Amino acid sequence: MSTTPVAALTEHSSPLRGHCMPFGAQLLAQGGVEFRLWAPAAQKAGLRLVDARMDSGEQTLAAQQTPGGWWQLQVAQATPDTLYQWVVDVKGQHQHVPDPAARHAPEGPHGLCAVGDPARYSWHRKDWQGRSWCELVFYELHVGTFTSAGTYTAAAAELPRLAALGFTAIELMPLATFGGAWGWGYDGVLPFAPHPRYGTPEELKYLVDAAHALGLCVFLDVVYNHFGPDGNYLPLYAPSFFSTRHDSPWGPAINFDREGCEVVREFFIHNALYWLEEFHMDGLRLDAVHAIADESQPDILQELHSRVSQWAQAAGRRVHLVLENEKNQTTRLLPDEAAASPSQVGRYDAQWNDDFHHALHVALTGESQTYYARFSADPVGLLARVFTHGFAFPEGQAADIAQRPVPLTSLVHFVGNHDQIGNRAQGERLSALVDEPVAELALLLALLTPATPLVFMGDEFGATTPFLYFAGWEGELREAVRAGRQREFGLVAADGQSLPDPCSESTLLTSRLDWVQAELPEGRRRSELLRQALDVRRQCLQPYAHRLQTHGHMAERVGERGLRVGWRYQQGRCWWLEMNLGPVPIALVPPQPEGTTVFQHGWASLPDGAPAVWQPWSARWTCTEGTP
Repeated sequence: MSTTPVAALTEHSSPLRGHCMPFGAQLLAQGGVEFRLWAPAAQKAGLRLVDARMDSGEQTLAAQQTPGGWWQLQVAQATPDTLYQWVVDVKGQHQHVPDPAARHAPEGPHGLCAVGDPARYSWHRKDWQGRSWCELVFYELHVGTFTSAGTYTAAAAELPRLAALGFTAIELMPLATFGGAWGWGYDGVLPFAPHPRYGTPEELKYLVDAAHALGLCVFLDVVYNHFGPDGNYLPLYAPSFFSTRHDSPWGPAINFDREGCEVVREFFIHNALYWLEEFHMDGLRLDAVHAIADESQPDILQELHSRVSQWAQAAGRRVHLVLENEKNQTTRLLPDEAAASPSQVGRYDAQWNDDFHHALHVALTGESQTYYARFSADPVGLLARVFTHGFAFPEGQAADIAQRPVPLTSLVHFVGNHDQIGNRAQGERLSALVDEPVAELALLLALLTPATPLVFMGDEFGATTPFLYFAGWEGELREAVRAGRQREFGLVAADGQSLPDPCSESTLLTSRLDWVQAELPEGRRRSELLRQALDVRRQCLQPYAHRLQTHGHMAERVGERGLRVGWRYQQGRCWWLEMNLGPVPIALVPPQPEGTTVFQHGWASLPDGAPAVWQPWSARWTCTEGTP
């Protein structure tokens, strides 16, 4: 990885252009800047400009109204360093508002935006084209807690160790500017502006560039289902952004299918293209798409996929789109065989699979509260179904699942992520709930199946730091969030510990990784286990991914807590996984599959002729003969 300072990398303009869009501030070829705002409810609109190079240092200019609710003006004196705010008059109310499509908001959503220059950063890896989906092993991280500094450049310094372990992709939790100094990022209000607390847009590009230099893809988590509650001025001057028909868990849903939706749809489609083109992201993870309401055809998810596919094909880039979708809609993942356009033939590359996490978590911990209750009757049996069919419950799948099963490689499996850890009262990782051999077994089960693995930051070295819910809200919003957490968990959680204050900076600091742990003997041992498992994955699973059959996989119960799973590949190859998910040895087990044992954990080698026994919390992976 290059250690060149960011400032040195951004001295010269890159020949690569930024993403051109109909919103925000765009540099003009002849000099100056064009500013555009969609404010259909405004009676007047102007622009407050702050720039030391202007005669007065600051001025406010009136914008011209154009058809369709647009306001625009060109300012010849404006430069990439010019700061600005829009000023809108709505029903006699005079309000300073940020540009919702600003590229940089150094003062947050309530302050001035910066014009910026997409070409200011000079990319080193201009030839990067991405990786194929079957090569990806994800590492999810939150920039603000990944390092003690909590910045893009500090995160870049830790990437070599991830690449050395065998990770091939990092997934960044949302970066859109939000209200408050810290937070998870899911309450963004300026979707085009990277959160300023972590650094500048150029420093984020440096992080992406550094990752590509190591062969790491970079994915970004994006939120297209709501805006956050602090700093969202859109209802004032563009109420058509929000639906009068559909609701969401956060209030009125975003308007994707009623009057005015054409601009709204373009806003989010351009946001996806912006991150991919201007920041060279390799893919996006779309948060909670089950909360998006759209009755139009094609719906926003279909249109976004089509537009991204067309752009990626023209750009010669491998770009991947991943969903979080509680509805488990397999049709979002399957090829559309009737599509006329090649860009629409493929659907989304993958979906996060909560069913794997929930079934495994219940099997290992016995927890049965909230959403775990559905998995508590037979977690081992449900896990077996997940391994062979993708999801735990047939009713959650498409009607034609028997004819067109969900591709197992399109499911992302994890034993922890920001939600599953952070939505607990104390933010405990699985390793805090079970003994070390159990936690290690769970990690290996996520890494060594045909599904795509994801590891949450710190789990690769057995971090003991929690990942708590934190949000730097102030005033009434802060009190509302505190009250909501107390209603959910009580002043004292079920474990007897006091509930951490979600709006205290100490909660953020408690959630930061302690990298000293990674260098301790226990941390090194866990990391080495993960490295070995990913080496096996790279050799034994990755080359055969394209040959995985869509059906015919097998799962056999062995006693109460044992499973033998076989995944079938073309040309007779089979990948076997045998496991004991309990604390008691399993005897009188079926004969071992004929083949080569390629990996095992907690498995005891017995003398010839001795009865077969599966030790507690153990697993063995066996491969039959086959050629790539």
